[in-house]
Amino acid sequence: MVKIRLQRRGRKKLPIYKVVAADARYPRDGRFIEALGNYEPLRTPTHIEINEERALYWLQVGAQPTDTARSLLSEAGVMLRFHLLRKGKSEAEIAEEMDKWRQAKEARHVNVVSKKQLRSRRKAEAEAKAKAEEEKKAASEASAKAEEEKKAASEASAKAEAGNAADAAPAETADTPATDTPAAE
Repeated sequence: MVKIRLQRRGRKKLPIYKVVAADARYPRDGRFIEALGNYEPLRTPTHIEINEERALYWLQVGAQPTDTARSLLSEAGVMLRFHLLRKGKSEAEIAEEMDKWRQAKEARHVNVVSKKQLRSRRKAEAEAKAKAEEEKKAASEASAKAEEEKKAASEASAKAEAGNAADAAPAETADTPATDTPAAE
């Protein structure tokens, strides 16, 4: 049985895979029938290069892709083309469907962000949030201080008015007892 699978290449901790059509009895990194493409998972975004014609040929003659190879073929659009061919669609219909699929794929990949970019975005958001909280806290402290000053000013004016009233009231009270006293008459 022929399988479409990955063959590991590259060095330690930096894998690069070759997509191959191989007899299922051969070892993973051993002999293969035909190389169909490459897969570089550590690139951002990941790099998949597949010879679509040859992959499609092997699928049509009965090669079975492994789960990972199937997902890579799907990402490259080979599986969609294969399914459309099996449904009996014409080349024009297949081309139209593939164009729609490519546009949708491009729209999805616009939003792809690396982990490093994601970390920097989160850091910037956290800094902005902290800055906003500082500004909010400073604004609330300023408004509280303004209210205290306003309250102190109103208390001071109230004391001043009370002081003016107190200065005026003793003069009146001093006059009042002198006129109200019946003993003085």
